[in-house]
Amino acid sequence: MKSRISFPPLAVSLALLCGCNPYPHQKNVYRGALSSNLKTFDPAQASDSYSNQCQFQIFECLYEYKYLARPYDVQPCLASSLPEVGDSGRTYTIHLRSDVEFQDDKCFPGGKGRRVTAQDFIYSVKRMTDVRTQTFGWWIFDGKVRGLDAFREASEQLPPLPDSMHPALYDREVEGLRALDDTTVQIELTRPYPYFKYILAMPYAAIIPHEAVEFYGEEFMNHPVGTGPFVLKEWRRGLRLVFERNPKYHHGFYPTQGEPGDSAAGLLADAGKPLPFLDRAEFYIYEETQPMWLNFLRGNLDRSGIPKDNYSQAITAQGLRPDLVQKGIQAHRMQELDISYICFNMDDSVFARDRKLRQAMQLAYDVETVIERFYNGLGIRAQSPVPPGLFGYDSTFRDPYCRFDPGAARKLLAEDGHPGGAGLPELSYLTVAGTDARQRGEHFVQNMADIGVRVKVESCTWPEYLERLRRKKFQLVGSSWSADYPDPENFLQLLYGPNAPPGENNASYSNPEYDSLYRRMAVMSDSPERLSIIQRMKSIVAEDCPWILISHRTTEILAYDRVHNIKSHPILEAPLKYYRVD
Repeated sequence: MKSRISFPPLAVSLALLCGCNPYPHQKNVYRGALSSNLKTFDPAQASDSYSNQCQFQIFECLYEYKYLARPYDVQPCLASSLPEVGDSGRTYTIHLRSDVEFQDDKCFPGGKGRRVTAQDFIYSVKRMTDVRTQTFGWWIFDGKVRGLDAFREASEQLPPLPDSMHPALYDREVEGLRALDDTTVQIELTRPYPYFKYILAMPYAAIIPHEAVEFYGEEFMNHPVGTGPFVLKEWRRGLRLVFERNPKYHHGFYPTQGEPGDSAAGLLADAGKPLPFLDRAEFYIYEETQPMWLNFLRGNLDRSGIPKDNYSQAITAQGLRPDLVQKGIQAHRMQELDISYICFNMDDSVFARDRKLRQAMQLAYDVETVIERFYNGLGIRAQSPVPPGLFGYDSTFRDPYCRFDPGAARKLLAEDGHPGGAGLPELSYLTVAGTDARQRGEHFVQNMADIGVRVKVESCTWPEYLERLRRKKFQLVGSSWSADYPDPENFLQLLYGPNAPPGENNASYSNPEYDSLYRRMAVMSDSPERLSIIQRMKSIVAEDCPWILISHRTTEILAYDRVHNIKSHPILEAPLKYYRVD
């Protein structure tokens, strides 16, 4: 799910570039960077990694990912235990903690946050289901919970939000979603979904209080009220966000177990201690990578990615450069659970029925150069949507069009009746503002020009980018997806027909055989039969080519050794509650 935006005021930009940070480093204060303006704090709307990073500091779910343990799995958060699963995987009974309260906020009587109950989970799911919230996240529950789809259909008949909340709708019972008492939730699924416990750890499933939504209305997106380790202290759009410790947070503890090597790496030194360690966390917005990099080198930021133009200044064949090591900088590398790609709008008249054109454009794209030039040579050329590390990934699988072969691309265009691109209109490639994104777009334009296909780059802000995806206002768009949970279904659902926008199938791709196989695969546990179905789905995608596949990326992050307890996790977004800063 999972990217970029506006310039901060000039005076502030100059101060940051010069390293004149008005807030000198203090103990237990963390400073990080975002490469885009934040879109929203509303869990129903937070579909991008930047919003998720910030949202995770404030909101919590019934379950959360274990920080140190591998393979990836969940543990109780607002729940008091793992779910009791019955009826052959169709019924989940979940007990909630009785000692967690929402943060203090003026939306509550007397400004004092109240205790979280099972009804808060029911309300949060219903609100996310309500079609009027225009959520990107309906796909996580679509067709899965008995009676929930009927609730969504009922919401379509109501006036738009926020003019009327229609409490009668939210009082309506949903057959498969019940609060048995104040601390017990029971969920009845339409079919067994082995990965459903991961759904309950997703940002879309965060628990929110109805008082905050009713009090703030449309402004709830700017006034988050949750149970998490931090509260939002300041949000200066385009510049920075500041979080401070939530004094009512008492239910989190640093893990006591990890994987081999964690203890030797110092990752268990804080085992069992109450969280969070930080008193304050700050995120600074950098649309361009160079100001971010300079501020990191000057010590104004605790953590940073490595811009492609500076990679050789930081990393050599022997590892991190000695001068950076002497400054107390450490490198952290992680194989992402992700896929980057260029998406065709399959509803667009140019691409809808022209499979050979799509195949030709895949053949014409020099992905190896993209990985070398823009990803610092880190990453694996993608051959299917399923990344390494997940069931269904096959290192021997080859998409016949995922190779750089301009000659074969020209031949396909000629067979398609477009020799040298004749008869094709100029196409539009949508991307986000920023130097790197623009340069990647220019590389794509040049590759396509080499086979006679004319493309222009269209840049926009990150919020506008997301809105255009939702409304299908593009022809081609650069995109990527990072795992919400460690199951191949999370990637294969990106091409499931019913998940078309505003869902996550941005291509609006639809293939009856693929959709039928998806529905079978989604309810199966890992097995040879499931693997066979996944292989067939990958073959269908290879022939239909709704995406130009690029890579599964490897991330390299630098951080100062004053920040303790950093362990890369491809699903957890900025797990600041575990960090400690000296």
